[in-house]
Amino acid sequence: MRAAEGTHSMALRVGVIGGGQLARMMVPAAVELGIDIRVLAEGPGMSAAIAATAEGDYHDAETVLAFARDVDVVTFDHEHVPQSVLRALVDAGVAVRPGPEPLAVAQDKITMRTRLTELGLPVPDWAAVHDPDELRAFIDEHGGRAVVKTPRGGYDGKGVRVVSDPAEVEDWFIAVAEAGGGQALLVEELVSFTRELAQSVARRPSGEIVAWPLVETVQRDGVCAEVLAPAPDSAGRIADLAESIAVRVAEELGVTGVLAVELFQTDDERILINELAMRPHNTGHWTIDGATTSQFEQHLRAVLDLPLGATGMNAPVAVMINVLGGPSDGDLAGRYPAALGAFPEAKYHFYGKAPRPGRKIGHVTVTGEDPDDVVYRARSAASHFDD
Repeated sequence: MRAAEGTHSMALRVGVIGGGQLARMMVPAAVELGIDIRVLAEGPGMSAAIAATAEGDYHDAETVLAFARDVDVVTFDHEHVPQSVLRALVDAGVAVRPGPEPLAVAQDKITMRTRLTELGLPVPDWAAVHDPDELRAFIDEHGGRAVVKTPRGGYDGKGVRVVSDPAEVEDWFIAVAEAGGGQALLVEELVSFTRELAQSVARRPSGEIVAWPLVETVQRDGVCAEVLAPAPDSAGRIADLAESIAVRVAEELGVTGVLAVELFQTDDERILINELAMRPHNTGHWTIDGATTSQFEQHLRAVLDLPLGATGMNAPVAVMINVLGGPSDGDLAGRYPAALGAFPEAKYHFYGKAPRPGRKIGHVTVTGEDPDDVVYRARSAASHFDD
């Protein structure tokens, strides 16, 4: 491939499919490493518009192939690129990281549960249900309540319902029947857990793998609201078990790049896998300011098969608070003077998104030594952008 005009012939070129905030946050790391980063955005005004070199439909193979023609490796802002497009890239000789096989597991929750179960990894009890009768049987066998998920497309609480009666997902069964092809819904036991955790690791094609400290996540209305690093009272067995689970997932599935494994810590001290994300993830945003190597720099290193960076923390404690929704009147910039003046030690990250109820428009990170103090300061700093 020829280098773009005006760039050094030896520049490393990474193409990112998807123009969201994850692609946006890869840009500073790419700049620091001298990497030529290019983004295929879905349209104008996306979060990563600052690095968007192309716009187009990632469902269209020709569009994606044209974008990939002048990069060394293709990676992703999300997991939604169709398998047919991923295969077309591979067939054209493009380095796709992570590749079609691991992404297939991330794209479909039933495939994910099937594969993890085959590997003997700890997951909630689950089943694929094709009709209300099958769902009723599962609910009756699991204490009268269960969690139903659409296999594809759900995130931030979307596509997830806690139900006690099949009628509560009647619309989903109708959609499944209309789609045909023997499709199903995923049903899982309603896990009794004490808290939610997340373990991030990164793996490069040559096999090197590193892990960041285990974190605790706090959810509100199905959306991650806070992340505490390291997870309190997790040193030893819990942290070791979570890391071993994430490392095994990355190795067995052949993940390249960052992998985030969301986990339940149950009432009886088990650790169960909830979800997987094969890309930088909201639960790892704290690493930008709280770790030696951020998840975004690490992802670039990993997909380019470069030696991975250290993952230790820059301070004993880091707390990340998501800014959800934002101000109902005025703009974010109008809130800067008060927030930045009151908490100059906080690090503010905004995604170029317009405020909207429930929308992740940015995050705030504070580091320090005392967990209670760091949590207080992070929440207070973020509160300047909420109404």
